[in-house]
Amino acid sequence: MKKYRYILLLTLLVVVFTANGQRRFRERAYWHSEWVVENGDSIPVFHLTPVRKYARKPDMRRYARMVRAVKRVYPIAEEAKTLMASMEQELLALPNKKQQKLYIKGIEKRLVREYTPVIKKMTIYDGKVLLKLIDRQVDNTAFEIIKEFRGGFEAGMWQALAKIFGNNLKTDYDPERDDKLLEHIVTLYEKGLL
Repeated sequence: MKKYRYILLLTLLVVVFTANGQRRFRERAYWHSEWVVENGDSIPVFHLTPVRKYARKPDMRRYARMVRAVKRVYPIAEEAKTLMASMEQELLALPNKKQQKLYIKGIEKRLVREYTPVIKKMTIYDGKVLLKLIDRQVDNTAFEIIKEFRGGFEAGMWQALAKIFGNNLKTDYDPERDDKLLEHIVTLYEKGLL
């Protein structure tokens, strides 16, 4: 009798773990499903998520590292995009340079207060990805943005500081060549597949 209990318990555990594994796989295996009617028959059509396969482990680690970085910094780049749009509208509405400078100083103080704790926790690699995503979202490099709002001298100073830490504020986002993998990851992230 005890033997049957153990067999029953073992079978139940295998079924539960298999069902959970299959459910998780099903949730991640496709991103969209639909029904197509052909000749009176309903046929389910599943659009599968793309699978990246790497022959070498370092390539897979590089991909996973970039995915983690995009997940961390993409919301910041999105917020930069909305902030830039609202700032440009507000600056056009202000009548003179003095009020524009005061407005820019206020925004800068708010950003420093809000994002200093977040940026302190970032790695240098996260910063590089953030600079590329800001260029992707805003269509200006970080150097051009600083130069536009704070002036050329301050932009040069921040560029020199970035160079010391192995970064470059003038990096362009090139989705066709250098940043093809990053563009792929961002596209998957925007679709909610990561």
